[in-house]
Amino acid sequence: MGSCGPYNWTQHEQLLQLGDLQVQQQFLQDAHPTLYSRTASLFAAACAMLFSLVGVPGNLVTVLALARSPTLRAHATTAFIISLCASDLVFCLLCLPPTAARFLLSRWPLGPVACAVFPLLFYGNVAVSVLSMTAIAVNRYILIMWHSVYARLYSRAHILLMVLLVWVAGFSLLVPPLVGAWGCLGLEPRSFSCTILKKDGASPKKLVFVVGFALPCTVMAAAYSCIYWRVRRSRAALKAHGASGSRLSLEAVRAAGNAINKNLKAAASTNKTGFRRRDDRRLTRLMLTVFCSFLVCFLPLTLVNAADNLGAPPTLQLLSSVLAWASAVINPFIYAATNRQYRAAYRRLFCGADAPMASAPSPRTRLHTRRPTSDSGSATATTG
Repeated sequence: MGSCGPYNWTQHEQLLQLGDLQVQQQFLQDAHPTLYSRTASLFAAACAMLFSLVGVPGNLVTVLALARSPTLRAHATTAFIISLCASDLVFCLLCLPPTAARFLLSRWPLGPVACAVFPLLFYGNVAVSVLSMTAIAVNRYILIMWHSVYARLYSRAHILLMVLLVWVAGFSLLVPPLVGAWGCLGLEPRSFSCTILKKDGASPKKLVFVVGFALPCTVMAAAYSCIYWRVRRSRAALKAHGASGSRLSLEAVRAAGNAINKNLKAAASTNKTGFRRRDDRRLTRLMLTVFCSFLVCFLPLTLVNAADNLGAPPTLQLLSSVLAWASAVINPFIYAATNRQYRAAYRRLFCGADAPMASAPSPRTRLHTRRPTSDSGSATATTG
């Protein structure tokens, strides 16, 4: 794993021997004029440090809380959420600190080997995060639309295999530039960024973007759109039957409705239907919120990169990058703010197994206090 691109690493090593930071920065500015102002660089450094300090404990606590929660472990989706949190944890722990240092110093603070490893970790973890969210969306889609095959498809062995494939696929996108077969991984001195560079005029950066971001986002949008329209049709059918004033049986409503109601009929044969159905609704709504927050964080950077050839202002590029970094930090806050089971898991982690729930259960809830075994027991009927 050697150096890549035209950057003079020998000169870089000599520069690191200089003790005066101002001398280093002036030398680099003369040799490679930077894209960003000093104020913008300091802002980016502060954000990277803050995100790292918040994201590392936040994602670590989430992984531990989910792994120790028997109720949440029963959901197949939890394995993919743990995968998502683990990738965000690695990003906050290993990618954001060097990013903060390079913006603070206005240069890459390490050597050529670390510069080649950095984009592997950076882009690889972003790809794993996106693919983990895609796996969650597909899981929710199959639970609702193809419930009859859900239990067979999401066995414990299959779930572990899916998680492994997510990580292998995410990092395999970076193998060609890593070995220098297609592009290379190295330093872009004007932005002091270790990234994917062209080699012999070719780079896989666009392929990484399409396979690691655009295609998964399209799949997620399609999956959640199908869920939304299925729910809307189900509610419309139930409203129509309610307005008619006829006392139709539940079986008749299901026959006149759609596949969701058929799934609910199958689930109604178990004693835990009501409890599981509510859990699945909450979980689907939670993951839709995570997906939307991801789009909010990454869409500006995507648009800026797409318009790069049109000369997007460097400061705008930097601000969109900072917003994209935030996507690795905000998910634990979303879990805690929007889902009571996740709040209970955090409380159990910090306060022990006997920690009280956030609020006393209602009499109706107490009827369903039996521990659920898996989300294959029922299908969600609505996202909200």
